[in-house]
Amino acid sequence: MTSPEKSATPTVGAVPDQLAPLRAAVRYGLVGLIALTVISAIIATSLAGLPGLWGTLIGAAVGGGFILCTVVVVLSTAHSNPGTAGAVLLGSWLAKIIVAIVVMVAIKGMTFYDKYALVGTIIAAIVVLLSAETYAILKLRVPYVDPMPESGQNDKK
Repeated sequence: MTSPEKSATPTVGAVPDQLAPLRAAVRYGLVGLIALTVISAIIATSLAGLPGLWGTLIGAAVGGGFILCTVVVVLSTAHSNPGTAGAVLLGSWLAKIIVAIVVMVAIKGMTFYDKYALVGTIIAAIVVLLSAETYAILKLRVPYVDPMPESGQNDKK
C-alpha cells in the first residue's frame, strides 16, 4: 500500500497560497546573492586586492538590489488593484534606475574599486538572481484556476 503523495504547494485552507512562489523567489535570490558575493569577493580580492573587494560589494549591491527590489515590490502589491500595482512597479523601476545611475556617476572617477570586479559582479548577480527566481517559480506548482466547487454545490440558474 502506498501513501498519498504530498503536494509541493503550500496551501492556506483549501486554496493554494498564490504568493508562495514569490516568497521562495526572494528566499532563493537572497541565498544566491550571498553565495555569489562571497565567491566573487574571494576571487576579486585575490586578483585585485582591496579594490576587487570594493568592486564586488558595490556590484552585488547594485545588481542584486535591482533584481530583488522588483520581486519585493510585486510581492508587496499582490493584493492591490492592478492599476495601483502597475503604478508602484513602474515607479520602483524608475527609482531603481535613478539610484543605479547616481551610484555609477558618483563612483565614476574614483579609484578605490576595481571596475572589472564591479561589472563582473553586476552581470553575475543578475544571472544568478534571475536563475534563482525562475527555479523557485518553476519548483512550486500553484494552480492558475479556482478549485472546482464541491459536489452538490453547483451553480443553478
